[in-house]
Amino acid sequence: MDKLRAIQLFVRLAELGSFTRVAEQTHASKSMISKEISRLEESLGTRLLHRSTRNLQLTHAGQEYLQRAREILEKLDEADNAVQDLQQQPRGKLKINAPMALGITDLSALFTDFMRAYPEIELDIHLGDETVDLVEQGFDLGFRASSRPIDSNYVGRPLIRFNYRICAAPEYLDNHPAINQPQDLSDHNCFVYSYFKGQNVWPIDEGVAIQGRLRVNSTVFMMAAIKGGLGVGFIPDFVCREALEKGEVVEVLADSSKPDLTLYALYPARHFVPSKLVQCIDFLETWFSNQPR
Repeated sequence: MDKLRAIQLFVRLAELGSFTRVAEQTHASKSMISKEISRLEESLGTRLLHRSTRNLQLTHAGQEYLQRAREILEKLDEADNAVQDLQQQPRGKLKINAPMALGITDLSALFTDFMRAYPEIELDIHLGDETVDLVEQGFDLGFRASSRPIDSNYVGRPLIRFNYRICAAPEYLDNHPAINQPQDLSDHNCFVYSYFKGQNVWPIDEGVAIQGRLRVNSTVFMMAAIKGGLGVGFIPDFVCREALEKGEVVEVLADSSKPDLTLYALYPARHFVPSKLVQCIDFLETWFSNQPR
């Protein structure tokens, strides 16, 4: 039995609560994982898990063993990374989660530069706007653009602030009532971003209720509809910047009050942060500080 492997599987199983999910993450079969856990229990002379068809539950011994197993794996990570720190170039894999729109705008350029600077680091980048649990999904680093405080379960490093813009195509504005104050938006086809916390209320001045014929979970998709002259959008400037510069859309209500949008680099709170992650975050901060705003 590979005891270290068995301990790693046990910890992952305790965190995810499912043989199926552990199998998906480790690319191993459920039967193999079950056998490894059984061998670990046999070597310890005690049962660590209560198994049922619906869920898994740690025994008292399993709870005690989990705490110490996590400490062992953390110490092992420290040892591995301490050796890597002695080398000139950090190496290994970083699994990263980022919003779709940012991933195909600013972050694509950022990580192109990062890969040139750190050729020994392998990136596994997943783009999507849905909220994910970084620990549960095995991510080392996540990006969140938010105008609200971040989840306290993570360490958050603010990287840069973005602004919101209210945009519409010139042809749309030519064929619809003027938008001179926030209340005028009630007469317009205003698009809704599905993951936006305010839903049908845009945070302009004291808040403005809006309605429209498009609800979508992608601001890039929404931007295409805005450029097509179909309606008005409340859009982060990293999505609409290029279209504004080209004159494909124009900004309305530019002087109205809107919240800032802060981009955070998030990583799970832990005692030891791997060198490759430290290097990555330092690179992010330097890169964004050098970008023209």
